[in-house]
Amino acid sequence: MSKLVRFSRSISITANAPFKPPFVPLVSENGVPQAIGNTPLLRLPRISQSVGRNIYAKAEFMNPGGSIKDRAALFIVNDAEKKGLIQPGGTIVEGTAGNTGIGLAHVCRAKGYKLVIYMPNTQAQSKIDTLRLLGAEVHPVPAVAFTDPQNYNHQAKRHAESLENAVWTNQFDNTANRQAHIETTGPEIWAQLDGNVDAFTCSTGTGGTFAGITRYLKSISNNKVKAVLADPPGSVLYSYIKSNGQTMERGGSSFTEGIGQGRVTDNLQPDVELIDDAVKIPDEESIAMVYRLLDEEGLYLGGTGALNVVAAIKVAQDLPEGSNVVTILADSAHKYSDRVFSKKWLQSKGLLDAIPEHLKKYAILD
Repeated sequence: MSKLVRFSRSISITANAPFKPPFVPLVSENGVPQAIGNTPLLRLPRISQSVGRNIYAKAEFMNPGGSIKDRAALFIVNDAEKKGLIQPGGTIVEGTAGNTGIGLAHVCRAKGYKLVIYMPNTQAQSKIDTLRLLGAEVHPVPAVAFTDPQNYNHQAKRHAESLENAVWTNQFDNTANRQAHIETTGPEIWAQLDGNVDAFTCSTGTGGTFAGITRYLKSISNNKVKAVLADPPGSVLYSYIKSNGQTMERGGSSFTEGIGQGRVTDNLQPDVELIDDAVKIPDEESIAMVYRLLDEEGLYLGGTGALNVVAAIKVAQDLPEGSNVVTILADSAHKYSDRVFSKKWLQSKGLLDAIPEHLKKYAILD
């Protein structure tokens, strides 16, 4: 019979038996920056059971700023510091649909920088309010194409150029964004599943998350992990991938925010050849999954995370039973609740009927 060995703080283990600590304690000595990343990987049990494959989702809403964009924000600012592009007390300027700005706001406050944000005025008011509450100067501007000089990204660049000791961080084409996921998110996923990753899918905005994770997983697995890009309506990337770069068809629009793209960014371009396939996810399926995830998995997520789970299910159905498919839960529903849980808003977008009757009980807002 093995002996019972007792340690201080009431920790006890059985000698000669494997010991697995209940958690890995994270202590950040420099506040928010060091606490970014190391998020849980969640198996979605009911959804996994329904498809006979394991759907794993990275809980990026558990980052300090509430989204996966915290990772890019930290790497982009660190990169600017390393290159001497900004000095103490300087100003960070960015064009963002919201989450990168929120991540930058947390990082900038922690590091002592001022922050100026340009964003499309089509984004949720709660994002704008959150940015201002975090001390950012926010400029909501009309949503126009990237080719238009008044596009929010171009306005952000001009603003930075007009200031002393300021840098436009350019999240769409600054490959420090992609590097964040090569160095952190990809390795975390691989380690969390002990290398048992069969496929990875997620949507793209800047392309940094999808490209960086894909690059890492493809490299470490010797190209065995299948990589599938997920796209909402109104984005050109689905047609671009499906046509091997021959067409860039844009059709429709989406209620999802911060994803979909009208071009191939510098973050995505280096890894286009690694993409195995693409799936296009209708808004009706994404909004229904927002409600299904809340009801079945207890997850309160935004449209991007829901779209990613729909994509993971589609990818899983083409793989052997028991396969492991990984996706990203980009953020929570907190910033979108006044829309996605509003009957009036859902009706205005023609989405209320897409939600199963037994789930409409969650649409509690007028």
